This record gives sequence, C-alpha cells and structure tokens, in this order.
Amino acid sequence: MSDTIAAIATGASVSAIGIVRLSGERAIDLADALFRPASGAAMRDAVPRTLVYGSLYTRAGELLDLCLCTLSRAPHSYTGEDTAEFQCHGSPVVLRALLDELFALGARQALPGEFTKRAFLNGRMDLSSAEAVADLIDAESAESAKNAAGQLAGALSKRTKGVYAALADISAHYHAVLDYPDEDIEPFRMAAYERTLADAADELRALLATYERGKLMNEGIPAAIIGRPNAGKSSLLNALLGYERAIVTRVPGTTRDTIEEKLRMGPLCLRLIDTAGLRETDDEVERLGVERSRSAIERAELLLAVVDGSEAATAEDAAILAAAEKAKKAIVVLSKKDLTEEASLDTALPVIRLSSVTGEGLDALEEAIKALFPVPEVPAGGILTNARHAEAISRALESVEAALRALREGATPDVVLTESEEAMAALGELDGRTVREDVTARIFSRFCVGK
Repeated sequence: MSDTIAAIATGASVSAIGIVRLSGERAIDLADALFRPASGAAMRDAVPRTLVYGSLYTRAGELLDLCLCTLSRAPHSYTGEDTAEFQCHGSPVVLRALLDELFALGARQALPGEFTKRAFLNGRMDLSSAEAVADLIDAESAESAKNAAGQLAGALSKRTKGVYAALADISAHYHAVLDYPDEDIEPFRMAAYERTLADAADELRALLATYERGKLMNEGIPAAIIGRPNAGKSSLLNALLGYERAIVTRVPGTTRDTIEEKLRMGPLCLRLIDTAGLRETDDEVERLGVERSRSAIERAELLLAVVDGSEAATAEDAAILAAAEKAKKAIVVLSKKDLTEEASLDTALPVIRLSSVTGEGLDALEEAIKALFPVPEVPAGGILTNARHAEAISRALESVEAALRALREGATPDVVLTESEEAMAALGELDGRTVREDVTARIFSRFCVGK
C-alpha cells in the first residue's frame, strides 16, 4: 500500500460541491504541489483536519478553482495514512482536471472501496464496521441508516466480542493445564463452563433471530399486489407511489408483466410488485405474465389482495382470498370505494376499503402494513442485516451447541475445545481476524469508487 490513490468522492453529475480524495505516502506532497493557501503558507504546514481556503492550480500554473483543502496525517485519518481532500465547486470538468493533474504527479486511480479497505487493513476499523459503511450509503430507510450507523460504531462487534472472549477463556485454560502440568493452575473442570457455553449460545441465537427482520429492512419487503383483472391493482400501485407508474385502462389484462417499484413507508421500505391479473387465458403473453405473478406471490412477504369493491365478489375473488390466507402476511384491499360498495367478504384477514382515485383509505392501509411489520426495540446496530454475518454466526452457534452437548454427554475436554475453537474461527470472520483474502476482495468490490 505504498502507492498514493486518488478518486472523485462525489457523483459524476453537476453539484454544489465536488470532492477529490487522496491517500498514501505522497498525499500531502501532491496537495502541496497544486494548492496554494490564501495565507501564503505552504499547505504541508497546515494544522491537520482544518479546512484551508486557497487556489488550486495545474502543474503549468493555470488556475483551476478557488476551493478548500484539508490534510490528515497518519495514523489519525480515515485510512490510517496521510490523506488530503479538496472541496471544489461541483463541476465534473474541474474535478476531472484535478484528478488528471494528480495522476500526472504519480497518484493512481483508487479502486472501488479502496479507501475503506485501507482503513480496515491499517486497523482503523474492523471488517463488520467497514461493511456497515456500504450499508449506510445504500440505506433506503431511516431504520436501515440508523442500524448501519450503529454497526459502523461497532455495535455488532461488541456483541460478538463478548462471546469470543468467553470461548477464548475456555481454550486458554485448557491449554494452560495441558502445557504446564507442574504449575499451580486450577484444574480444567468442564462443568464449570456449562453456563459460559449456554450463555454464548443464547447470545448468538438472539442475534441470529434478528436476521429475517434485518434482511427485509435492508432489501425491502416484497409486497405483491394480486387480484383478478381490472380489480384495481395498477391503480393501487400508482396511488401508493404518488404517480402513474402503471398503465390503467378499463380493458382487462392491461398489465402483462410484473412491475416492481420501491416505496418508503415510514420506517419501512416496500418492494411493491404489481402483478398481472390471475386468470386462465389463451393469450400467450398474458399467460407468461400470470406465471410471473404466481412466482412473485411465492416470494412475497406481504400480499395485498385487491378485490373490486363495486361489484359482488366472484369465484376468482374467492381464489385470490384463498391464496392470501396461505401467505406469510396479507391484507385484503376492497378497491373503488368512490363507487357503489357491493362486495361483501368472509375472511379473517384485515380488510381495508379505499379509493385509489380520491386517496380515501390509503392512510389506513399504511397503518395496517406497519402493524404487520413492527420495528423491533433493539439498540442501533443490533439487527443483523448481512448474509455473510448471518452465515458465520450460524456456524458459530452450531459449534457452541455441539460443545455444550459434548460437555453434557461427558465427552473428553478436547472435544469441547475443538468445537469452541471452531466457533471462535467463525466469529473471527466477522471482524476480519480469520477472514480469507478473496472474501475481503468481494466485500470491498461492492463499494463505490472514492469510498
């Protein structure tokens, strides 16, 4: 990591401010070569982590911009290396010209996530905190952002480090007794560690139990809108989104394919899926759309079963309700409340009458959805959202439970030790102590350039 990296840290479009970042051995030298503080002092003499106003020039001495520059010296920086950051006016042309000047002076283009990867490799953050950086950037709801911020601050590491330390104590005690038999060390009594292993299993089990909620929080709740043709599914989608995303006509079968859009609903993020009307049809295109609709229904965590409230319920509506009653979670929507109310349903599911035209009933639908997906009362960062983390914790839990069974069944101490150390290895993958290099590379490849 001796080379100096540079990247535009803001987007490629025009903005009020554009940022170019530098990190590496020559970061301060390169900043000093192009930036002249208004005070007349050299940039290298600036107080670290202080914004300095001045002029930015090319190597040929041509003025590029009037901007701000700040330096951070190793190891007290984001990456743990010398860093510099230019805050320019947000012209993509200016930012690109600055980057070209830095490349000409010996810097190279930073790879995706390379700044954060260097922070991890230099011990500025553990791996789970580094992954939380990407989660925070990608967050699509306030709840996701709050949880990612908590994990960035080390909430996940704190929970698992306690379990890791308890297992390490078991391992250290066993090896001390084995390696130093003549020393005055308390004998290794397995029964004394039963409570330790049971507590470790409880903690890992509780953490793993948050994953289903965390996955929905990060990826969004798949919510399929189902119903017979012309029941008002697309109108409902448009009303929830606040704009006309789907074509709405009086002709049955207008929607031939699934349409998916994301919707923030308070602390929730819904992945709304408007499906083709469920019916038997000889139209090949519509038939394929119905097949995709059935697939979306199988994947959905929530079904919004739309029934035309202005007509008497039909056998097709009954089939829709039967499918909804088998779903994980479902709400029946009686549509077209602005017209004559004719439909009468016999169902134990929550029923919301609404009009997609006037908007009446949409608030009630939102409250019903929130009631089905309550936000758990856990500290920020306490919800598991990462599949890699969940898999590692699952393996750790299996090993701890195996150690506990071995202990209770009277197995020899080495069996308990082996399982405990397997659990430690799995937990070590969370913060990067035992993670493979190829896994690390995959983790940082999902980051944007400049972060």
